[in-house]
Amino acid sequence: MNLNFNLSYLPENTLKGLKIADSRWQALRNSKLTPPTVITQSQETLNEFDADIIICGGTLGILIATTLQKKGYRVTLIEKGKLRGREQEWNISRQELDTFVELDLLSSQELEQAIATEYNPARVSFHKGYELWVEDVLNIGVDPVFLLETLKHKFLEAGGILLENIPFNSGEIYDNGVLVNAGETSLKCRLLIDGMGHFSPIVQQARKGEKPDGICLVVGSCAKGYTNNDKGDLIASFTPILNQCQYFWEAFPARDGRTTYLFTYVDAHPERFSLEFFMAEYLRLLPEYQNIELDNLQFERFLFGFFPAYQNSPLKMPWDRILPIGDSAGSQSPVSFGGFGSMVRHLKRLTSGIDEALKVDTLEKNYLSLLQPYQPNISVTWLFQKTMSVGFDQKVSANQINQLMSGVFQVMDGLGDDVLKPFLQDVIQFPALMKTLPLVNPKLVLPILPQVGVKPLLDWTVHYFNLAIYSGLYPLGKWVQPLTENLSPQQQYYYHRWLDSWKYGSGGDYNKN
Repeated sequence: MNLNFNLSYLPENTLKGLKIADSRWQALRNSKLTPPTVITQSQETLNEFDADIIICGGTLGILIATTLQKKGYRVTLIEKGKLRGREQEWNISRQELDTFVELDLLSSQELEQAIATEYNPARVSFHKGYELWVEDVLNIGVDPVFLLETLKHKFLEAGGILLENIPFNSGEIYDNGVLVNAGETSLKCRLLIDGMGHFSPIVQQARKGEKPDGICLVVGSCAKGYTNNDKGDLIASFTPILNQCQYFWEAFPARDGRTTYLFTYVDAHPERFSLEFFMAEYLRLLPEYQNIELDNLQFERFLFGFFPAYQNSPLKMPWDRILPIGDSAGSQSPVSFGGFGSMVRHLKRLTSGIDEALKVDTLEKNYLSLLQPYQPNISVTWLFQKTMSVGFDQKVSANQINQLMSGVFQVMDGLGDDVLKPFLQDVIQFPALMKTLPLVNPKLVLPILPQVGVKPLLDWTVHYFNLAIYSGLYPLGKWVQPLTENLSPQQQYYYHRWLDSWKYGSGGDYNKN
């Protein structure tokens, strides 16, 4: 392959950014990312506070910052750059956007303004296998620039403090609060929220350099010039296993062209290929995928990154008064990119939980850990991630992953939207799983077992049964809710967190309307 030829389509600044990301990816593969020490502890007590809450990481932190500020808390939001949404749209399903109206973050009119694109239908397709089309799944493209600018205005209007172009440096935990050092500024708060993402220095310290259990590599672009741009792909493949991984594709109509992604699931083996190589593969295969020559496209921007996933997730912080949210917590499933969709899904739960924790003053680590609980419906997806990836030294049939995926989706398609649509939105529910699994052809499943391994299969069995238990506990928990009114505030906090964990851990938060 002529690597240099393919990468010649990338502007110089994009190629530079790709090389920077690649150096981090290489360091991660070679276990050379040294965890920093940014959090320390003190036995002393703070006398006053500059804010109730400090949130580090503004891109998605602004969502929860605005809800908490509107509830009357003093919130300071720290962002290392300029708080501005990227040009690339965030894809989501329409019913998930209702959260913004329910939390009074956006009016119905503002929500419609935030929607840049809307399309139907979307395809699911596998090499030499089954193809299906669905509607109203991840078919809304939200304009991050408008959304974040609107929320930023509302946050400031409500009295919130925004510190832009100021990086988080360190935090010192006291008996009753946290001293946060950011840039040349020192601020004191009751609760520090980490929204700095997968590579947050706080997260790196908490995980102690632990290597991720899985990686999703993603490259792509947004370009003009496509002749057909009224439909999308949720997941598609047209090749067998290449370079010890299965290539998957996504495509979405965008306001300024068409966005296409190539992604794959791998481990962090030292000899895995680079992002530069993957980008070259993307450009090599894009003409075949979209039936168009590269020279007929006008590239608006290129996209790339890697998303680590840890089985030890959501992350439980080892310190009091620090709460990770979004990608910092690792609250997304290992088969998703995390980010916007995951944050929106948990926004109501986190807002009410943080509100209650501050009111009751339950800010010790054992209380805050309940705000990022174990969720069996996320944990079961680790097996799915394993079935879609290949170990670096494993030998498997070239079309094995496509055949399994094709068989599973054919079964789900036959069972209807109640089974198919939640799964495509990364919401796993026990009834749907229970209906699907017995109908999948055993001839497709058996070859996967050696690839997956015994331990992951046993772990999955535990999570599967827990998913069944949570599915039963959630309606039971709602039924006994009137009996909890006489509990102490601390007891009610525990009860509400358990109820949330049963609801979200069973996929009970999914709204199909």
